[in-house]
Amino acid sequence: MTVSELRRALEAAPTLPLTVLWPDGNPFEAHFHVTEVGRVQKDFVDCGGTVRRTVTCLLQTWVGEDKEHRITAGKLLKAFDHGAAVLGAGDLPVELEYEACNVIQFKVVAVEREEDRFVVRLGGKHTDCLAKELCVPSARMGGVGAGCC
Repeated sequence: MTVSELRRALEAAPTLPLTVLWPDGNPFEAHFHVTEVGRVQKDFVDCGGTVRRTVTCLLQTWVGEDKEHRITAGKLLKAFDHGAAVLGAGDLPVELEYEACNVIQFKVVAVEREEDRFVVRLGGKHTDCLAKELCVPSARMGGVGAGCC
């Protein structure tokens, strides 16, 4: 899901409260806050020597002691408005960060408007070898690549 897709969905129901669902379908605490809207750029070299870059919009969440707090679609839109200069012109994929003993990140994979709430669904992030052609045994070739991993 990209920033523009999420914004369009939020604009359709600005007064509805947000519910964020973990990848297993269970909800976050209802009183979570979105504390940051950021642009995160990661420049790196993969194990095959290729220079790569990923850029995402990262929503940092926090669960405080204020049990009465509820974020609405409109409040998240305002946070996006405040972050517009930082996010830039590109339509970035959206990820969400949450702290549960460790800080973990998820992809925002879907949004759904329900009668009494706005649901944001999360999906997992996974590591991967980006140079499989070089370092992962290939069934096609019957051997091992150059062994960079």
